[in-house]
Amino acid sequence: MSVPLPKLTVEFIADTEVGGFTARVADIPAYGEGETKEEALTDLEEALRAYIEEFGLEDAMSRVSNVTIRSIAIDLKSLQCD
Repeated sequence: MSVPLPKLTVEFIADTEVGGFTARVADIPAYGEGETKEEALTDLEEALRAYIEEFGLEDAMSRVSNVTIRSIAIDLKSLQCD
């Protein structure tokens, strides 16, 4: 019986200054960049492949946590120190 692989949550961050996107997985230090989300995702997959080649699949799997994503409203200006 095989163990089901975890599904990864990918975060896409838009670069408002230059354009394009950065794609990342919160628990693995690998990033992808591209003009579109699809290009960033493809680049991320290559970065993850390189990470696994360098550190091993067991290391990558041990970093993946069961992440809960929750959207909340926070007024960042109210957190600014005067």
